[in-house]
Parts: sequence; structure tokens; C-alpha cells
Amino acid sequence: MESDSGQTNSAAASAPGGVFFDGVSNRRRIVALKLSDALEIREDGALLARWAFHDIRRADSPSGLLRLSCLTAPPLARLDIRDAGLIAALVARCDTLEADLPNRRGVAAIVGWSLAAAVSIVLVVLFGVPLAAERLTPLVPDSFERRIGDVAEAQVKVLFDGKPCSNPAGQAAFAKLVGKLRQSAGFDTSVQSGVLATSVPNAFALPGGKVYLFDGLLEKAENPDEIAGVLAHELGHLRHRDSMRELIHNGGTSFLIGLLFGDVTGSGALIFASRSLVTSSYSRDAETNADSFAIETMHKLGRPAKPMGELMFRVTGKEGGKGLSLVSSHPLTEDRLARMDKADAASRPDGPPLLSSAEWQALKGICGSGKGKV
Repeated sequence: MESDSGQTNSAAASAPGGVFFDGVSNRRRIVALKLSDALEIREDGALLARWAFHDIRRADSPSGLLRLSCLTAPPLARLDIRDAGLIAALVARCDTLEADLPNRRGVAAIVGWSLAAAVSIVLVVLFGVPLAAERLTPLVPDSFERRIGDVAEAQVKVLFDGKPCSNPAGQAAFAKLVGKLRQSAGFDTSVQSGVLATSVPNAFALPGGKVYLFDGLLEKAENPDEIAGVLAHELGHLRHRDSMRELIHNGGTSFLIGLLFGDVTGSGALIFASRSLVTSSYSRDAETNADSFAIETMHKLGRPAKPMGELMFRVTGKEGGKGLSLVSSHPLTEDRLARMDKADAASRPDGPPLLSSAEWQALKGICGSGKGKV
């Protein structure tokens, strides 16, 4: 092997160079290498190729092997070298050996695109989906929303194993209470409501005008105003279409695709979103607006709004803030309770009770045999 000045390094020159493929045939050639002002590739003394050092590039290869290509050689031509001395000598001479390396450039591109995709997903989740839900909700037709509500209602009943409570006296008391709230809130008779027999202390609104109360919350209530306030709060979510907005938001991309292609009732995202309607929290603005609606509705009836907050705090104390309670899906702060108290003090509601004592006991027993639960 010769140095750049022409001096011969006999040890390197006499060593076999490696395996060469000329890129024209599939013949495997055992060749010797000579380093002068370029890389000479010889077979049995005959010169097969002469590669300028600045045209040589590293190709993808396994560990322990240096695989080379050349910009001026046929595209499939390659040279495999295992001799450590020759590898070191070549690396020292080839200043652009790593340039245009497909493997490293490909890895860098993959990493770059992966990071860009991850950032995009985060941005969509944080900003895109909420914005889409906000913009899409007013565009959803009422008839379409009712269809979604029907499917969500069926899913909720299955998820929570809740059967409608149908004690006649309790049903009459519940219908009377809901009727007063509906009239005060300005809803028509299309609003559907009911009590489901499940121990979960909760109440929720579904798209399409559906409001449900779980018997677990009714058992913890001490007076009609507490239940009325909670129902008025849910009617507020209904008026502002918060449930529809949350359904689109929690259903995420799958639900949005379903909206576009009309496959809403068959979408698996809807099953997930139905549960999230009961277990996830509304935004702070949505809760504030629903509170305002409940306060206004209760005051129109001449009844206080604070009992609703007192019921929620009672559930918090007994449940420890855990589980699928009303508090976990409608987080109540002391500021919100203080706001209700202040609003009651300013309004001084003094209207007649929403239900008589007998009607209240009947409502408490709506899921039982007809006897009131105290």
C-alpha cells in the first residue's frame, strides 16, 4: 500500500482488499486494494476500477464490515472491506465518506417526522378537537342530536345496569317536579326525564333533550330543593348543548370521522363517549353557565339554589370524592357554593314548596315498592 506521496507500505499493499461487485454482473470478485492518489481495485494485478477518494461513500452494512459505493461507479457497484488497517486508512483519506448516507439520513427523517407527528397529535388534542367540538355543536341538527341521544341513552343504561324506576306515586311526584322546572326554564314537553335504579350518586344530561337522575343520588337527598337544583343544573347543560359538545370532544377523531361519514350510531367511539358523559368533567365555563341557569330557574320558582350545592358537598364527604359520583363529573368548589348562597340572599326566594311531604316521600321511593325511603 502506498501513501499519498507515493511511498509504498508493503504490508497494506500485499494484503487482500475485500470483495468487489462491479454493478454490471453478479460476479463476486476477491480483490486487492491500492491507495495512491485514489483507491485502485485490482484482481490478479488487473485494474478493475479506480475510485477517487472524494467520490467514495459509506453504504449500509453490518457490524465489522465497511461497505463502500462510488458516485462515479455503476449504482449497484459496491466494495466490502473487513481488514481493520485498510478501513482506517480509507476513512482517513475519504473526507466525504459519511455524506449522503441513506441510512442515517433516513433515520433522521423518521425521527423528525415522528416528532412532528407527536407534536401534531398533542396540538390536535389540546386545541383542534375542542375547537372542532365548539364549532360543530351548533351545526348538528336537532333530529340528528336526538338520534345520538337515543344511542347514548341505551349505552348508559347498559354501562350502569340502570333500569327505569316506575313506582306510580313516585313517577307522579317526579313528573310534577320536572314539569315545574321545565316550565320555569322555558323548555317544551319534548324534554325527557327519568330515574334509573343504580347506586351511583349522579345525574346527567344527554344530547337530544334527555335528563336522568340516578337513585343513588336521590337516596342521599334530604329535600326536594336539593334534587330540583341538580335537575335545573342539568337542564342548563341541556340548554347550552354541553352534552353534545362533550360527546364530540371525548369521542375524538373517531367520532368526528363518524360525523362526516354518517356512521355515528355504529361508531365504537360513541360507546366510550357515552360513559364519558357521566364520568368526565365539564369545562369551568360550562359549569358556571349551568350554575347560572340553575340559580335563575330555582329563583323563578321561588326556591333557593344553595341546597343543590349542599347535596353535592354531602356526597363529597361520604364518597371521599372518589367513584362515579356527581362530584367527580361536576366538581364543586367553595366559590361556587358561596355564589349560590350570595344569589339566594339577594333574591330571598320564599315560594311554596315544590312538593308536599307525601310527594317527596313518594319520590324517594320511586325505585322501591312504593314506600318512601327516609
